[in-house]
Amino acid sequence: MLAVIFPAVLVGTVLQRICGTGVGLIVAPTFAVLLGGSHGVLVTNMTTFVSGLLLTLALWREANWRQWLGLCAAGALGTIPGALAVRYTPGPVLQLVVGGVVLLAMAVILTGVQGRRRSGRGVTALAGGAGGLLNVTAGVAAPAMVVYSRITRWDQREYAATMQPVFMTLAALSLGAKALVGGVDPEPAPGPWLFAGIAATVLAGIAVGTPLARRVPAERARTLALVLAGLGAVVAVVRGVLGLLGG
Repeated sequence: MLAVIFPAVLVGTVLQRICGTGVGLIVAPTFAVLLGGSHGVLVTNMTTFVSGLLLTLALWREANWRQWLGLCAAGALGTIPGALAVRYTPGPVLQLVVGGVVLLAMAVILTGVQGRRRSGRGVTALAGGAGGLLNVTAGVAAPAMVVYSRITRWDQREYAATMQPVFMTLAALSLGAKALVGGVDPEPAPGPWLFAGIAATVLAGIAVGTPLARRVPAERARTLALVLAGLGAVVAVVRGVLGLLGG
């Protein structure tokens, strides 16, 4: 299992350092397959909190903190209904949700969907709320954030930096909401040694990704993240269907 978890975190961190997203997209379907639906999402939230925190420390000067506040304030509103959904949703269904959300992200990003430029508090609130809901149920807020960045024409460098505290905060909100409504998987979470390993892997990913961020176009990195995530998403969907069918 560790032979899959650490490489997934490493690749996701490198890609996230380059284009702003990657960790959640790659580890969410991977953990959903390895650990099951709700437990996989829970560990994904923990992992994205660690990666978001460490990347925030590396990029905090480039982040737009006003945008962070608006997105996360709205994201908080989406976490409670999402946590309730997680509490009462069977594991195989959550596997389908995780896989479906990642495949949705693939469709949005790879087709270049952009739409007419929009801005304002309403757009920010909608994106933040959707991101919070997706993060707590599937561990992946990226689809909502990528769409938001495109319709607002957000500068890529600022977007990539701001997403790190956004993902960190949404992960913390998701974990808190699940604890509040009793939506935490009763199965014991992996020990602290695993998250120490994840933190070390994230640091390695930052070290590798920082010089690459100056050479690799963000769109290429994002496309690679989606392709890799899509492979895991398909497996998660298949596992979810088999679980519902009793296979």
